[in-house]
Amino acid sequence: MEKKIKALQEKMEEALGSVRSKEELAEFWQSYLGKKGSIADLMKGLGAVPKEDRPAMGKVINEFKLQVEEKYQNLRSKLEELELEARNKSEQVDITMPAVRRSMGTLHPITITKNEMIDVFSGMGFEVFEGPEIEDDDHNFTRLNVAKNHPARDTQDTFYVAEDILLRTQTSPGQIRVMDSQKPPIKVLVPGRVFRSDSDATHSPMFHQMEGLVVDKGITLCDLQGMLDKFVQAIFGNDIRTRLRPSYFPFTEPSVEVDVSCFECGGRGCSLCKGTGWIEVLGGGVVHQKVLENCGIDPNVYSGFAFGIGIERIAMLKYGINNISLFYENDLRFLKQFKD
Repeated sequence: MEKKIKALQEKMEEALGSVRSKEELAEFWQSYLGKKGSIADLMKGLGAVPKEDRPAMGKVINEFKLQVEEKYQNLRSKLEELELEARNKSEQVDITMPAVRRSMGTLHPITITKNEMIDVFSGMGFEVFEGPEIEDDDHNFTRLNVAKNHPARDTQDTFYVAEDILLRTQTSPGQIRVMDSQKPPIKVLVPGRVFRSDSDATHSPMFHQMEGLVVDKGITLCDLQGMLDKFVQAIFGNDIRTRLRPSYFPFTEPSVEVDVSCFECGGRGCSLCKGTGWIEVLGGGVVHQKVLENCGIDPNVYSGFAFGIGIERIAMLKYGINNISLFYENDLRFLKQFKD
């Protein structure tokens, strides 16, 4: 037994000296200190030792085991130190090297324009409401006084999800939802995405609108123009004026198209305003009595005005963009030009 221990000790020293990694150290443990290792086999061999010699021999084997465990732990600590030293060396940062420059991102021009518009109207006391993008026919058309045979209801203009369910063609349904849930006075702004089957240099199947609605006693068209004067001056400059032209929308009566004096030429006439000195920017009017009645508001007591602004339209005019598709192509050369 003593010869076996001595031979095993020499073999153990040789094996321990060749260990260079944690994986090899784990194999050493299994070979010598594991449940099926060489030292465990020595303990099993005590049965062949004379009975009177067993206690002394068991003590020798245990002392040998403790020596091996101590050597194992010392080597393990050494390997961990070497591993930590190597990792620290590989993760060192040379503070004399130039820093890695990371380009700063910015908001999308549509978001920048929308936020600026909301800030202007919020300063006038408007609250913001966001309605669902998937609407029913009742909110999107019927209660807005759009006739059953109106071309806007056709599939060539509107994306239908089901027979009476569609992707909203305007943010005006949000006005209906607000009037259903609130009593006058109402002063609300409804921004969001809208969808129409239309696509060219100035139109997109998906674009952004911002509807505004004011309902109270004694509201007139003059209130609409006064508010829009403040809006366009905040967006385009203090010298900008508005002009109202008669138009038609099913949900307002009277209805108007709103032009602004050309901020490029000062009204003298240029390519931007097509020589007229004016640029069309939005539509609006006095809320139709039937729309108020459809929402349970007495048109004999209350009146209101509504307007709808294309956010892309404002952004294109503000930044001189001539193609709406640039907003959606994710071209960083285009997007990097905008800073909030």
